[in-house]
Amino acid sequence: MKSREIYQKLFDRIKEPRKFMQVLLGPREVGKTTMALYLEKHLGISIHYNSADIATLEDLPWIETQWEIARKLARKNQGSVLIIDEVQKIPNWSSLVKKLWDEDSRNKLNLKVIILGSSPWLMQKGLTESLAGRFETLHVTHWSFSEMENSFGIDLDQFIFFGGYPGPINLIGDFPRWLTYINDSLIETTISRDILLMTQINKPVLLRRLFQLGCVYSSQILSYQKMIGKLQDVGNTTTLANYLEFLAGAGLITGIHKFSNQTVRSKGSSPKFQVFNTALISAQSGKTFQEAREDKEFWGRLTESAVGAYILNSVRGKQIEVYYWREKNEEVDFILKKGNKLVAIEVKSSSKQEKLSGMHSFQKAFNPHKTLLVGGHGIKLEAFLKEPIESWFG
Repeated sequence: MKSREIYQKLFDRIKEPRKFMQVLLGPREVGKTTMALYLEKHLGISIHYNSADIATLEDLPWIETQWEIARKLARKNQGSVLIIDEVQKIPNWSSLVKKLWDEDSRNKLNLKVIILGSSPWLMQKGLTESLAGRFETLHVTHWSFSEMENSFGIDLDQFIFFGGYPGPINLIGDFPRWLTYINDSLIETTISRDILLMTQINKPVLLRRLFQLGCVYSSQILSYQKMIGKLQDVGNTTTLANYLEFLAGAGLITGIHKFSNQTVRSKGSSPKFQVFNTALISAQSGKTFQEAREDKEFWGRLTESAVGAYILNSVRGKQIEVYYWREKNEEVDFILKKGNKLVAIEVKSSSKQEKLSGMHSFQKAFNPHKTLLVGGHGIKLEAFLKEPIESWFG
């Protein structure tokens, strides 16, 4: 779902009589805070916003203080909105929020609440344990090519390299500055604050190296045993799988499972690394935009990763599963599954005619609803990145 659609949903829900608190989940730098604060301009309602991002300094009394400030605004103005950012960083936050929300419900106070979070696994734990029946969730994802083009005027090649982060896009004319921002303000902040500070990680160096490895090998399949060898760490596959889950939860990288009719076999397969935003690959590579364009192998990987990132961000909340497929030397880049329908997608970054033996074999074995060639002599990359992902199941 695009940011404008998410904002419209949030806007419509906040206008309704007080029923549920709204929860916006998504990675850093995708516009959650901007979106929530923009409501004040459109609704003409008083808003109180604060963030618990510095987790070591905030505690439960801090939440009560913010809530009381918003309550006073609500009594004075016949209603207000409380926005709390990164609340999951305060231990036992959800029990207190439940207590305060229920008090306002009993007293019929028109205080609406929006909670923002960039650590879905921590948020979900609190929401399901204490706040069941009291919240609705909206997932904010990385920006698509259409959004970046419409908002900032960037072209397709710029999107492939600089990715879908709206915040630093105005820095792309000063590459060293853009690079520093992505690596320090975005990647490092996400890893240190959203993962290491909030989760029990016994090997933080291993987690950082796994992230770097995932960026280097994005769009490629790598077994956990090969990962251990490349990371030069005496670890185990379970630890790496867990760390990859944490990185995925933070919206950085994930591991796509192999498609199989047997769920157990699928989850036990070697993962295919995939970033959620190609800016992460570009920043880790250190290549300039021009250097990346001249390196055909690197650009091909970046292009496939751009398609993969678009797919992963687009399927959020749509009951569409994403896999890859490989048997011996034959492979299909992405398999989308919705109900009993399958869509097979192969990505080509060059115009050279190539045999698609993997696609043909997959067709014979599984009879997919559709097979798509993206790039090359198939669907233009720009057209695919602008097409709603669910349309391919029609």
